[in-house]
Amino acid sequence: MSVWLGVDGGGSGTALCLVSDGGEVLATAEAPSCYYLDSSDGEGVSLVRRVLADAVPDVCAAAGVEPAEITSAFFGLPAYGEVSADLPELDAAPSAVLGHDRYSCGNDMVCGWAGSLALADGINVISGTGSMTYGRRGETGVRVGGWGELFGDEGSGYWIGVRGLQAFSQMSDGRLPAGPLLDVLRGHLGLASDLDLVDVVLNRWHGSRRAVAALSRQVVEAATAGDSAAAGILRDAAAELVRLVEATREGLGFPSSARVPVSYSGGVLTAPEVLREFTDAVAGLDHDYDLRTPLYSPVIGAALYAAHRSGQPLDEAALTKLRQSSP
Repeated sequence: MSVWLGVDGGGSGTALCLVSDGGEVLATAEAPSCYYLDSSDGEGVSLVRRVLADAVPDVCAAAGVEPAEITSAFFGLPAYGEVSADLPELDAAPSAVLGHDRYSCGNDMVCGWAGSLALADGINVISGTGSMTYGRRGETGVRVGGWGELFGDEGSGYWIGVRGLQAFSQMSDGRLPAGPLLDVLRGHLGLASDLDLVDVVLNRWHGSRRAVAALSRQVVEAATAGDSAAAGILRDAAAELVRLVEATREGLGFPSSARVPVSYSGGVLTAPEVLREFTDAVAGLDHDYDLRTPLYSPVIGAALYAAHRSGQPLDEAALTKLRQSSP
């Protein structure tokens, strides 16, 4: 039996799975984020090695498989390719825990595309802690976005969270009409006074990327409660994600008349309110897109990509079984 290891890193956590050549999910595991550029203690690439050293043996133990028995693996790592000098260390990181070199590494955006479209040509838009798109047309792959929270990641959880904080501050001091967002964030954060928001975000969270991104849930909650500013933030987020899709289409060179498959991954687009805004925005474009519900999760996509890269892709029967049984 061939066994494929998929690893999907992200800004909020790391997911792992083992998949058999028959399409059975042998085990899954969750681990802390391996986003090493956000390592507050300066741990750097060592964070990736540490997370993998704990997580890979855990998922193998759950499946009753030794790391040496893994046929091949794909490690989708956040920030991979964004610091050229780190690539040799990142590429070498899995070898110590696997004990072999039957693996490859890439950016975690590949996992989203491989899972949502099952390796088919098209575009996957990611909106989680950060945001970007990755598309494939034949052997050509194109990435758009993902420039980080300081000057990019438009339409991401962090981007929504920051704008939610801005709207809260402006509602609090009268620059915007008061809306449900005020009470939603006051209750969620336990604020004794509105200015305590500064203490929470800067002193307690130290501006944590993940903590700010998590506030996107409260922005969605406020929008659902009728907050017009929060609803506008979600519309703007959808518009930014659509810009990523259009740029990816152009970069891949799809003909203007082609109907291009588009799917999605990331926690932000699991919110029906955000997905609805994105769906409406895609439908309003001049280009034709086939918006598809994701077939598999990104971590399953990582395992599928491992099998594909090794020259032993799962057959249709195995893929069907995987769709029926995978989380």
